[in-house]
Amino acid sequence: MSFEDFDTLQVRRFQRKVTLLSAGGTFLDGYDLTIIAVALPLLIKHWQLTSGMQSLLVSSAIIGSFIGAAWLGRLTDHFGRKAMYVVDLLAFVVFAALTAFSQSAWQLILFRFLLGIGIGADYPISATLVAEFSSRQRRGQHSTFLGAMWFVGAVAAYIIGLACLPLGTDAWRYMFGIGAVFALVIFFFRMTLPESPRWLQSKGRHEEAEAVMLKVTGKTVTLASERDTRVSLGYLFSRRLVRRTVFVLGFWFCYATAYYGISMYAPTIISPVSHGSRALTLAGSGSIALLGLIGALIGMNLVDRWGRRPLLITSFAGLAAALFILALNSTPTFTFLVVLFSCAVLFANSGGGILNFVYPTELFPTHVRAGASGLATSVSRIGSILGVLVFPNFVAWWGISAALWFFFVIASLGLIISVWLAPETKHLSLEELNTAENSSTRLTSSRHNEPAVEG
Repeated sequence: MSFEDFDTLQVRRFQRKVTLLSAGGTFLDGYDLTIIAVALPLLIKHWQLTSGMQSLLVSSAIIGSFIGAAWLGRLTDHFGRKAMYVVDLLAFVVFAALTAFSQSAWQLILFRFLLGIGIGADYPISATLVAEFSSRQRRGQHSTFLGAMWFVGAVAAYIIGLACLPLGTDAWRYMFGIGAVFALVIFFFRMTLPESPRWLQSKGRHEEAEAVMLKVTGKTVTLASERDTRVSLGYLFSRRLVRRTVFVLGFWFCYATAYYGISMYAPTIISPVSHGSRALTLAGSGSIALLGLIGALIGMNLVDRWGRRPLLITSFAGLAAALFILALNSTPTFTFLVVLFSCAVLFANSGGGILNFVYPTELFPTHVRAGASGLATSVSRIGSILGVLVFPNFVAWWGISAALWFFFVIASLGLIISVWLAPETKHLSLEELNTAENSSTRLTSSRHNEPAVEG
């Protein structure tokens, strides 16, 4: 068996196409999850929303993504990457359009919940397909590009939000509707991609897998037979995989709790110190999102050179340090908040915010790869919901400083998990990583030459 022909020069154009179309989904994720933060002040005024309704509205898509990741990620291992890859984009189109025509807050909550199911599904589907078509030398860069595009979508949400403000009380409808237009374009292009040959081979469909390899590489490849392995997700907690599973679930949960708590309420936090200027508040929040994107781009260019493990450890260390400084200042200025929040998301996104597209697809074998990635995504959504719901309550009870101390503790926990469990997987093929799992060998850090994750 060999997929080494994915490591050749002539395949790179096709790999860029797969990566770009997959990144289109994460762009939409970033846009749709961030645009609610931009539109929220308008919605509060439009429907006179209570604090409870605000929390429900902000968290509805995240709750939906929890279900989508857990459910549809698992179905991707059964029914194939391509089928779910196209279907979930259709959900983006339909439900993003419906949010734009919502006639009540409850309708908007429902449609954003259903949109969230598609958002959650796209994480394991897109990340798995990209990993399975990528070469070992560029897999990290391709996968982290998905994470970087999430933040492009977040920045686009602020830019489009600012552009739509002059449209008046219905500006939020245009903000949501534009997301549906983006999704429709990506949907049509995604239909042109083939099924993953690694998934086809894992299902015993060897002739179809070889046909895809011929189409993609231009070479006739003979793939060894592989037994169709059917296992439950409980296999992820077997002795062979439990350390990997705990690591992936743990670091992603910590990142999501801290990042979403900060990013979803950035406009709300900044607003009191922006002298009542809505444009200044959005500009400051957009600057934070832009620094988050820069952090993701830095990480994307370091992941295959510096490595996964040092990148993740540095990411959590920088995030924890920025949150510590923020929590110490009980009377921050506008500039102080924007600069420190920007530093926090820059560090967070340079590692945790992009490696969540890498580690889940690298550390688990083909027959559970999408399911494992879906489980990790769903657990991260628990963290996202926690961050979104905890922050406003902490602020109401004890002030912003107490909420920031909470997120500092979460970031510190992520740092501990990364130092303890993060493996180095750069330049290893998926088959070599699977072999490490099957033979109970250890993945080691190439920089530290120390045990990392038990296979």
